[in-house]
Order: sequence, then structure tokens, then C-alpha cells
Amino acid sequence: MPGLSSAAGVVGFLSEPEPELQVFALQVLNEQIDSLWTEVAGSVGDIEALYEDPSFPERELAALVAAKVYYNLQEYNESMIFALGAGKLFDLDHEGEFEDTIISKCVDTYIALSGSASAPANSTSQPPPQLTTAFPSTANANGASSISAGLASPTTPFSQSTLPSKSLLSRQDSSTTFDPSMQAGGDANLPSALPASIVSQANIQNQLYAIVDELFERCFRGGSYRQVIGIAVEARRLDVLRRAISRASEDEKAQRKDEIGNLIRSQDLIEYVLEICMDVVQERGLRNELLQLVLDLLNDIPSPDYFSIAKCIVYLNEHTMASDMLVQLVTKGDPTSTAIAYQIAFDLYDNSTQEFLKKVREELPNTSEAEPAQPADSEEQMQEGATEAKESEQLLKELNDSAGVPAATSEGGRSEGAPDKKEETLSPEGQKAFDSVREILSGTKTIELGLEFLFRSNRTDMAVLNKIRDSLEARNSIFHTAVTLATAFMHAGTTHDKFFRENLDWLAKAVNWSKFTATAALGVIHRGNLGQGLKLLDPYLPKEQIAGSNPSSAYSQGGSLYALGLIYANHETFALDVIREHFKKATEEVVQHGGALGLGVAGMATGDDSIYEDLKSVLYTDSALNGEAVGIAMGLIMLGTGNNKALEDMIHYAHDTQHEKIVRGLALGMALIMYGRQEGADEVVNGLLDDPDPILRYGGIQTLSLAYCGTGSNKAVRKLLHVAVSDVSDDVRRIAVMSLGFILFRKPSNVPRMVELLSESYNPHVRYGAAMALGISCAGTGLDEAIDLLEPMIKDPTDFVRQGALIALSMIMVQQNEAMNPKVTTIRKTLMKAITDRHEDAMTKFGSAIALGIIDAGGRNCTISLQTQTGNLNMAGIVGMAVFTQYWYWFPLTHFLSLSFAPTAVVGLDQDLEIPSFKFHSATRPSLFDYPPEQEAKQEDAPEKVKTAVLSTTAQAKRRAQKKEKRQRRESMDIDQTPTTPKVSNLSDKMELDEAPGKGEDNQEAEKSDGEKKAEGESSPESAKKKMEKEKVGYQLENMSRVLPAQRKFISFPDGRYRPVKKPVGGVILLTDTTPSEPKSLMELKAKKKVKPAATPTTVQDRVVEALGQHLANNAEASGAAEAAGVLTAVDEDVEGGEEAEVPREFEYFTEEEGGGDE
Repeated sequence: MPGLSSAAGVVGFLSEPEPELQVFALQVLNEQIDSLWTEVAGSVGDIEALYEDPSFPERELAALVAAKVYYNLQEYNESMIFALGAGKLFDLDHEGEFEDTIISKCVDTYIALSGSASAPANSTSQPPPQLTTAFPSTANANGASSISAGLASPTTPFSQSTLPSKSLLSRQDSSTTFDPSMQAGGDANLPSALPASIVSQANIQNQLYAIVDELFERCFRGGSYRQVIGIAVEARRLDVLRRAISRASEDEKAQRKDEIGNLIRSQDLIEYVLEICMDVVQERGLRNELLQLVLDLLNDIPSPDYFSIAKCIVYLNEHTMASDMLVQLVTKGDPTSTAIAYQIAFDLYDNSTQEFLKKVREELPNTSEAEPAQPADSEEQMQEGATEAKESEQLLKELNDSAGVPAATSEGGRSEGAPDKKEETLSPEGQKAFDSVREILSGTKTIELGLEFLFRSNRTDMAVLNKIRDSLEARNSIFHTAVTLATAFMHAGTTHDKFFRENLDWLAKAVNWSKFTATAALGVIHRGNLGQGLKLLDPYLPKEQIAGSNPSSAYSQGGSLYALGLIYANHETFALDVIREHFKKATEEVVQHGGALGLGVAGMATGDDSIYEDLKSVLYTDSALNGEAVGIAMGLIMLGTGNNKALEDMIHYAHDTQHEKIVRGLALGMALIMYGRQEGADEVVNGLLDDPDPILRYGGIQTLSLAYCGTGSNKAVRKLLHVAVSDVSDDVRRIAVMSLGFILFRKPSNVPRMVELLSESYNPHVRYGAAMALGISCAGTGLDEAIDLLEPMIKDPTDFVRQGALIALSMIMVQQNEAMNPKVTTIRKTLMKAITDRHEDAMTKFGSAIALGIIDAGGRNCTISLQTQTGNLNMAGIVGMAVFTQYWYWFPLTHFLSLSFAPTAVVGLDQDLEIPSFKFHSATRPSLFDYPPEQEAKQEDAPEKVKTAVLSTTAQAKRRAQKKEKRQRRESMDIDQTPTTPKVSNLSDKMELDEAPGKGEDNQEAEKSDGEKKAEGESSPESAKKKMEKEKVGYQLENMSRVLPAQRKFISFPDGRYRPVKKPVGGVILLTDTTPSEPKSLMELKAKKKVKPAATPTTVQDRVVEALGQHLANNAEASGAAEAAGVLTAVDEDVEGGEEAEVPREFEYFTEEEGGGDE
């Protein structure tokens, strides 16, 4: 039928009484509705009447025409309803804009309906704990509680999960996201409400579900399982999710013979779901449900992926299932299963808290040998381990029969009536394996390997450190602290403290808190030195005063307790008891201050109530000096527990005390307690943000950032942005912008766009927060967008903004070289220039010194990482970064940044936990991930040698003397010879220059070569790029080599003797030995090795000389350490008119005349 130019005649048929004419009109309009819809729109009521008439034979056709009319009118809700009423006439297989739009609308409505049906059940399953304390109520004011009501749900649909645009700051606080918690049948005009027709008509809902099911079937037939999984997760339909994975497994089995290479295995889909859980889902309750489903599915697989199971177990906090899985693997007895068990133990240590690991160790079967990694374990713990050993048979039975059972059920089944299993059934190999698992879970092995790598691979550039020392006046406590911090960061974990021992004169200038910081720096340098840490700090630790002995400085005593905690950070051992004993005996506030920080770091996340009570008793003495440290330590001990009692105590005391330092410490402590709690922290966050005290509002922002760290939560981001532009306190605004880095560090590329406008704010505190947010989120990435934002801030007119920009740049450029980022050389020169510029402000110099330490952290072998190798949150790293940001108020807290330093190494271990000597392959050019070159020490102070000026009279006298000497020689030889007059040049009246021999052509060539070298130096990035292009791609690396995070994807283990048990992602990797019968070559541990003479002397005289030299060397080493200890432990004498140590928060600004001593 030819196209119609007008629909007037056809529309008139709709009013005819004969159904045949009406059907004819609908058929014509359906074919040409795209061109005639403007004329048909006025008669859409007649079409709807035909659809609603039960006697009309073509109701579905009428519904389809009405749907197309509403579609062209952009009334998509009405269009979808009528399209659903069209039944089979709505063809899903027909490709067109109308069909695609309606299908998309159906999927969104399906998600909304499913979400509204499941939201009430989820919201009442785990109600958040209620605090009995009362916050000052300002709910009616324009506070946080008034904003939070309009915020989006913590679970944002994936289709709307993109980050807000730059105009977010000017938008109203409204959400276009469907909120499942709303009652169905709301106002249809609201974007978050369901259409009323969908709610009231059951047949429409049935048709909607039928269409979505048909879509799922089409996806199954096409192998598009991931699309179904995405819709199922968003709609909270776990049954559909299970069905998709089961269908994929069935299709795989059916087509295995034909298309093995093109199949998506069910295990890959489970990995995809696991990735969605960790990176996309923002609501904790939904994440736990999905993880439980994944755990059940993994256990149903004949050969499950144990590493994915371990990841689910950690997130679900199922310590019983972790111990059961380790028991199952170890009791299999084969080398591969044992290696997998060891690898899982390493992963558990990297991703779990001390409390979790302790419970797993206690539930493992007991062995005859004592646990080597826990010398301080009590007899009660040993008895509990023996009880668990007797019940291990029942554990295995439960694991095999009811895999995936929640921990409560398992524990209930194990508590009573479990059959005894005799300890003799464990073979010697099994006992050794369980002992090794315990050692790994205690962290001893991981820490030992990290220490060994940092010790043997140390590449610290001492020239940079010496330049910092010479450029900053040590008499100024701020500069002395800056050099100390730079030294600590550069040598973090390497055990190289030679700089302190070689610079005793400089070290002696440390007084009061500078001495405290310098002593604590030893803990950063020797972090992980578990075997010698206590012995190393013994000269500095508090001791009972003996009559007649010289008292040691309280500042070095407090710093030593802090250092001891840093050495044993996040590692519950005997050191925790040592620090606690000194802390309880201490009477001086400085010692209590250091002891509290040491207790918090060493006992991190242990949840120990007795330590908490000890800290609280000191807190109630109401001392401002130690109160801040005690508040932080209380939060560290209860890290992530959400302990209501602790929160109530801290909130009450924060309102009672008059000391701002105590309130600030308690605010940070409350934030640490709510670490990772997400929605569970909302009540505390809202209460703190409504408080009139800006310090508690500051703590509320910290609580929000730590509760939602790494989640990318839109809800948290919106609240932070609102506070950043609305709060009256500069401190609160600064921390609000800075906290964006904690929320979004898993998506670093999105942060520069988020803070671009904030980095240009009129408020310098907001600009500083933007700089630090970039540094925190983009640490170690070398992201160009972040660097482009930070470079202008280096020249900011405000000193502390420049300080933050320099520190942030160093965080981003850590472990970067010119091949990875050409700007790294310029940035390093900028940092050094800020140090040496005598006109620069003290705060900027302080930040530059810290930045130079960060950029070369751990001997250039550490990066800053807020997540582990497997993608989980790095608890210690996040906590260290959060406390480090408080250096703004208290310099000694800067040492906490060392907790974020992660060694970048690949360490392979065999089944015996020994380090074999082997090589693996890196499919890159060697220079791409090589160490940056060391800076050459320029002798700027040494003057150039000036050529000697010779007067003309002197030259003439020399010529006369030479002439006379020649004449005398001729006369003595009796040779008559016509005297020759020497040629005198016309330079007789000019000054002559003494030139060095060989000044001729050779010297000119040297000058030319120097110019060429200078020209080459100017184009070093281009020459380096050309050199890299000439290099051969691919090279071999030795075991325990430096492998950067960006390099891991290029690492492979070619077919050889050792093969990894899982895909290598860095860190410790267990290897299986394919030829165990052959002898193996092991790597020697250098960190524990004592240096021995190269050769044995043969004669008596040689032996005497050798012994004397060794004795002198030992004495020199011992005397250096003893002198360093003597300098730091010396009591500061208050000399009249002497220089007092400065308060860290007060910065001194130097003029050119006053800073004349600075070089």
C-alpha cells in the first residue's frame, strides 16, 4: 500500500461501529505510524478505548499502536505499559529504536519491581546497632541530617553509577535513582516511583516478567551470560543469578566437544560476580548475600577455586570456614594441596585482621611442637588448640557434607558431641605443615621475606639525603624533624640506620620532640626486624632509675616505645606485652604518649578489651599531652569492630573534656572503630556532623571516609562535596575534600575530574585538601591528569598549599622513572630546589623534605598501596594514611605513613617454604621499569680553578733568564754558534696566561665533547626513548626481584622446574616443583647473615692482623651505635638563654637575613 500523506481519513475509521473498519485503520496506522503520529495523537483516546473494550477482536493491535504513539510523544512509561499489553505482537526480535527503548524501559522497571520486593526483607535482616549516647540534635537546622534524607540509596543501579559531572556542586541535592525502600504506587511524576498501572495490574506485571525471561533466554542462546548476571545483581534476584551460572555450566558440558575455545566457563562467571561484589556493589548487605551465593557455587564445583573461596571467606569474616579449608588441603597430603594451603595462608594474612587470624590459628589441629611465631601464647590457648585437634575429623566431615554452611551453624555443630580425633593420627608431615601454616598466619614469614628483599635491594641515594641535611638548619626543630622523617622514609624497612650513626653532631641537635621523632624513626627503618627489634631499642627503652646513674631523656623513652610498636606493627607478639608493661609503669606524660602510639600500632585490630581499659584509665586523667595519643590508640585497638561501648565512652568524654587535643584524638579514634562498616556507621556519622564542635564534625568526616573507604559510594561522595562547600570551619572543609581520595582510590582516574574545580577554590584549605586527595587516590600511578592539576599548585601563594602539592606529587611519582613518566626528573629537581632555596617558607621546605623521602621510599623498592595484591583493602595501609594526614597537627604522626609502604617484589617459595634460585620472564624492555638514576653530587661550593695571570715584565724576565742560560750552556760546550734572537711576539705589553700542558687541540676537543654531552643531557628524554627502543623486548629476572605493579601483567613463568599455584600478582608466590628428586639451589638470606672474612689467614702474622682488623671494625660499629644511643638518650639541659624546641604546629618564617645560614 502506498504511503499516506494524511491520516485524517484512516483515523475517521476508528469511530465507525464496524470492527472490520477499525481493525483496518489500526493495521494501516501501525505500518505508517512514524510519519503519521502527529495526526493520530489527537485520537489516541479512541485507540485506548478499543484496547480496553473486551469485545474488540484486535485489542493487542490497538495496544501496539497506542504504544508507538506514546513513544513518539516521549511518554515512555505509558508506551511500555501498552507495549506489554500488545502481547505477542510486540516483537523482541525486530530491531528498531522503538523496540530497543521499550526493552530498556522494561529492564529498568523489572529491576525496580524486584528491588522493591526485596528491600524490606533486607532492611530488617540486620538492623544497625543503636548508640545509647545522645548527640546534640540539630536535625531541623541545615545540617547533615537534613541532607542525608535526600541522598541516593547506598546501592546505585549500574546504569547510573557514573561519577557526577563537574556541575555537581551547583546541582540541587536530588536523586534520579530508583529507591527500593519507597512504597510501590508512588507519584508517577517522580522519577524514583513506579508507574501506578504496573502496580495495579497483575497481568501487566506478568507480561513484564515474561518479556524479561524471554530476554534472558535470548542471552543464554547467544552466550551473553554476563548481561543476565548484571541485571540479576541489580535487581537483587539471586535465583536468576544462580540460574545463569548453572545454565552456563550446562551449555559448556553440552558444547565441550565442538567449541571448547569459545566457551565462557562457569568459573569465569563466578569470578565476574566476585569482581562485581568488590568493585561495584555499594551496599554491604547485598554484597554479603552475593558472596554467600558465590561461596555456595564454588563449593559445588568438583575442583573449586580455593583462592576465590578464601576471598569470600575474608569478606564474610567466616574464620571457621577458613580453618576448615586449610585442614582439608593439608590433610590431602600431596605437595600441590600443601602449596595451595600455604598460598591461602599468605593471602589470609595480607587481607585479614589480627583478630581473624588468631581465631583461625586457634581452630587448627594442635601439634606436638609449640607454635614458634607466638611465644607469648598462654596455656589456655594451647588447650583450646588441643581440643580443636580432637575435633578435626568432624570438621572435615562437615566441610565435605555441608559446604557453604554459615559459620554459626558450623560452630553449633562443633561445640558439642563432636567425635574425638586422636592427635597420633597426624603424620609428621602433617604436623610440620600445620606448624608452617601457623607461622604464615602469624605473619612472621611474610615480614621476614619483605625485610630480606628490602635489605638486599636497597638503592637509597645518600647524596640526596646529605643534600637535605646540609640545606636545612638543624638548630630549627622543624627542619631537624624534616630530615629525620626523610631519612626514615628512604630507609623504611631496610634496617640501614648508618645515616644516624655517621651524623652524630647533627643528631645531637635534636631536642625534646625532635628527639622523640628521631628515636621513633628507628622503628620505621627497622620495621619488620622481628628478631632483633627489641635488642636494638633496648638502650632507649625506659628503665628503672638506679641511684647515681644518669637519667635518660623521657623523649627518647617515649619515642622508643613508639618505635617498638612500628617494628612490630600489625603483628601481635611479645612486643605488645612489653610495650603494655612499660605503658602501665610510666608516670611521665611523654612516655605515656609514645607508649600509647606503640600499643595502638602493634595491637591494631586485636579488639583486646584489657588494653582498651588500660588506655581508657590514662585518658580519664585528662592530660592533653597524652590524651590525643590515647584516643588514637583506643581506635586502633578496636579498629573496624564497631564496638558500641567504646564509641559511647569516647563520645561522652569528648563532650566532657575541655582539651582540644583530646577531642581530636577521640574523633580520629571513633573513625578508626567504624573502619569498613559502611551503612553501620551512618548513625555515628550523622550525629558527629550535627555537632556544633568543629573538631567532632572533623571526626565525622573521617568516620565517613574510613567507613566507606574504597567503595566509591555515591552517597558518601555527595555528602563530602556538600560539606566541602558549606561548612563554616576551614578544617572540616579541608578534610572533606581530602577524604574523597579515601573513597575513590580504587578508581584513581576519576578523581582529577572530581577535584578539578576544588583545586581552584578561593579557600587555600580546600586547595590543600584537593592536592592531598589526588596524592592519596593516585599514589604510585604516575597519572598525568593528577600531575597536571598539581603542577600549578607548586607555585601557589599559600605555603601549606605548596607543601601539600609537593607531598602529593611525591606520592603519585613514587617508583616512577623517565620511561614511565618523563616528568619525574623535573619533579625531583623541583623538590630539591624547594629545599635549597633560602627564600622558601619553612612549611614548604618541610613538605619538600618529606616528599623526597616518600618518592624514594624503602630504598626505592616500596610503593604506596591502599589495597593488597589480590585487590582487597589494605587495612594497615589505609589506617597509616589516615593517621599520617594528621601531621598537620602533630609531626610525630607522620611516621604512620610507613604502614602504607608495600614492597614491590615477587618472592617464590617452594613446598618447603624455602627460596629456590630460579628465573622468571618479564615481557618488557629492561629500562621501562628500571630504577631511576641516582643524582650526581654537584660540587657547587668548590670554586673553579682560575688561570694564573702573568705580567708582561715577568714574561720578559723569564725570556732573559732563558737566553742567559742557553748562552752559558754554549760557552761550557765550547761551541761557537751564531746567537739567534728569540722571536718576541707583540704580546709584550699584554698579560699572559699560564696554560696547563696539553691545552691545544686535545683540550679543544674536550671542550667540544663537553658541549655535545651538555646538548645530549638537554635532550635526555628523547635519547632515553631512543635507547629504550633499541633494547630487546623481554628479559629474565631472578627470584626476589623488584616487580612494579604496572609490570605484573607482563610477568610469566615459562615452562621450567617451578610453576606457580595461582596466577602471579606479586608478593609471595608458592611454587610447585616439577622435578623434586633433583637437587635444588637455594638463595641465601642476607638480612640474617653475619659478614665473615673472605679468606682464612695462613700465617700467624696474618691471623693477628686479621683479628685486629675485625676487632677494630666491630668496635667501630658498636661504638657508632652506642654513640647514637647516647646522643638520643641524653637529657636535654635547660641552659639559660638556650634555644627551646619549637611547637610543631607553629611555623617560623625566615627572612633572607635571618636564614643566611641556610644553603
